[in-house]
Amino acid sequence: MTPKPTRYHPNIIITGTPGCGKTSLSRNLLQTLPKSDYKHYNISELAKERDCIESYDKERDTGVVDEDKLLDGLENDLRDGGAIVDWHCCDIFPKRLIDLVVVLRTETALLYDRLKERKYSDKKIEENMDCEIMEVILNDANQAYNEEIVITLNSNNDDDMKENQARIEAWIEMWRKDHEEGVTNEISEYYNDSEQEQSSEDGEDGSESKDDDSSEEEGEEEEEEEEEEEEEEEEEEDEEEPAKKKKKV
Repeated sequence: MTPKPTRYHPNIIITGTPGCGKTSLSRNLLQTLPKSDYKHYNISELAKERDCIESYDKERDTGVVDEDKLLDGLENDLRDGGAIVDWHCCDIFPKRLIDLVVVLRTETALLYDRLKERKYSDKKIEENMDCEIMEVILNDANQAYNEEIVITLNSNNDDDMKENQARIEAWIEMWRKDHEEGVTNEISEYYNDSEQEQSSEDGEDGSESKDDDSSEEEGEEEEEEEEEEEEEEEEEEDEEEPAKKKKKV
């Protein structure tokens, strides 16, 4: 039975190293998209609002998010669709609920200046710079989601911001045209095909084994028939030999 569609608007993750413009882009999108259909989820703020900070890392001067607790509440929001998720981590969200992952990239010199303006500690700046240079977030996105839904956009200036906004809005319009009947969030949709393939393979294996068994049985029957024929021939020969001896006598 095919699950009923549960959402008619895509869920989008906008991610990247702190300072690359995730929140600014998300807010700009919400100014042009229908507010009744789309909502911005700034996870850093949402985690505080929903009491999902489990501890505080003094060395990095940042809160540690209880991801399980966060997802328990956020998953219901994602099921409704139209979520613009803004966070530097992207690989914790359920794959079945995400339609596009936008990874923003910023030149290191510009990124350094932005982080310095935020008064980040030298250690925190260094960690974020290394993260950007090593493409950590992009690699996480490609590992967590199908690569065809992961895109990389430059975010160095206002022109980039406007272009990125236009590209995402165009993508949303295309997604809605391609999914006019909506999409389902049910896990079964993602496993039905694999289950059918598995059962098909099992069926093929079973038929092959049955064929093998039947051919083996036929071979055994043929061997038994040959042995019986040989025994009958030997008995006939034994009966003929005494008769020959009697004639000689």
